[in-house]
Amino acid sequence: MADAPRARKMAVRIREIVASTLKAQVKDPRLGMVTVTDVKVTPDLREAEVFYTVFGGFTEQQASSIALESAKGVLRSAVGRQTGVKFTPTLTFTLDMIPDTARQIEDLLATARAADAEVQRAAADAVPAGDPDPYRVPANAADDGETDEPTGTAPNP
Repeated sequence: MADAPRARKMAVRIREIVASTLKAQVKDPRLGMVTVTDVKVTPDLREAEVFYTVFGGFTEQQASSIALESAKGVLRSAVGRQTGVKFTPTLTFTLDMIPDTARQIEDLLATARAADAEVQRAAADAVPAGDPDPYRVPANAADDGETDEPTGTAPNP
């Protein structure tokens, strides 16, 4: 079994090989503008999950997914040739959802910013309910309840 640093190095190497092979050798017209974003390799170096993004909408993503599945053999051969490992890992292609998730988070943050701005606008003209100073301030020191005379009651333990 390989160690984690070797698996990470192999993942980086596979990412580079797959990206360059897609650019140079795969001429499938269904393949859109694909970017290989990450590769995760199992610790035993038997399987590699390749994450990718596609520029475009749902139809471009579907077409690119089909093209990548059809080019899987060519890509695995290139990985085996260029890495020189005894067993070439099987490749699994997964659409990377991070850009979509980031876009959703940005939309939610924009909505929250707009709601905060609306609250700020409403608070700018708001007047507090009740007295302007709700805390009672004694008129003089004798009224504040602090005297030097004993009250005749003992404190409860």
